Amino acid sequence: MPASPRRLTQRDIARMTGVSQATVSFVLNGRSDGEVRIAPETRARVLRAIRESGYVADPIARRLAARDNRIIGVFTYEPVFPTDNSDFYHPFLVGIEEQAESLGSDLLLLTSAPVIDGRRRIFHDGNRLRLADGCILLGRALDRDELTRLVADGFPFVSVGRRDDAGGPVPYVGADYQTATAALVERAVHFGHQRMAYLGQGAGPESYADRMAGFRRVAPRGVHATTPEQIPADVTVVFAEEHTDGVDLAARRPGLSVVTLGEPTRAAPPSDKTFTGFQIPRQQMGREAMEVLTALLNGTPTATQRLLPCVLVEGSTLGRNE
Repeated sequence: MPASPRRLTQRDIARMTGVSQATVSFVLNGRSDGEVRIAPETRARVLRAIRESGYVADPIARRLAARDNRIIGVFTYEPVFPTDNSDFYHPFLVGIEEQAESLGSDLLLLTSAPVIDGRRRIFHDGNRLRLADGCILLGRALDRDELTRLVADGFPFVSVGRRDDAGGPVPYVGADYQTATAALVERAVHFGHQRMAYLGQGAGPESYADRMAGFRRVAPRGVHATTPEQIPADVTVVFAEEHTDGVDLAARRPGLSVVTLGEPTRAAPPSDKTFTGFQIPRQQMGREAMEVLTALLNGTPTATQRLLPCVLVEGSTLGRNE
């Protein structure tokens, strides 16, 4: 059986006409790029070669070039499927997928970015985000330099989680950790607690800084401890940045009131307690991140920085301080 004829490519047309492959691409798409100007005789020569050779453009390649392929990238700075994260990222992905399905878009999960100094990187030997029309960024801490570059490049993206400006406003859909934490501290004050501590980093990622800001708003003289051993003995209530740390602390110090500030990001030991705290609107954050990105892609006016309220949980671990 004779071999099927090889499909002509843009490279073949470029070779036939003595121009670059980029020039062929510009002619096929009927445009120039920035300062590039194509001479009329060059354009005519390329078009003639296309007609005479019977070249047919690859429709997928053309859609990619036009950035109209209805593919949305999801770049994760942290692994989203490890067994020790208690499925923390799963609701975000569910919300993103639900909204993508309703819009008729496909999702491209970008996971092959190289790990440099312990972190994944977008910009390293190329930028795969541009395989998609736009991208959702997912992770506790995002690289500041990469955010600055994305903002400067004008590439459509939305962060899941509030982000500080990076050379300009960063589009995001986040959780209002500051208001939720402050409400829980006020609840503890109402229950008679005066000596209270915040257990966690309280800085670094915006989600940690926002929780600490809410704590300090109501308890400006509260103790900040990064380990349980640093918590003074006279403290009567502790606000744990990480749910798992709160569960561990409650097991160590029975009788101590413990409030947890969100769902576990790593596996927690079993407990028969329902911890007082708040739930993060993770699924809604994923959905609305897709909504914002779609608006950016379509040029539709919308609020590109959104904070969603957390849901307070009335558990059994915040007692009255008699």
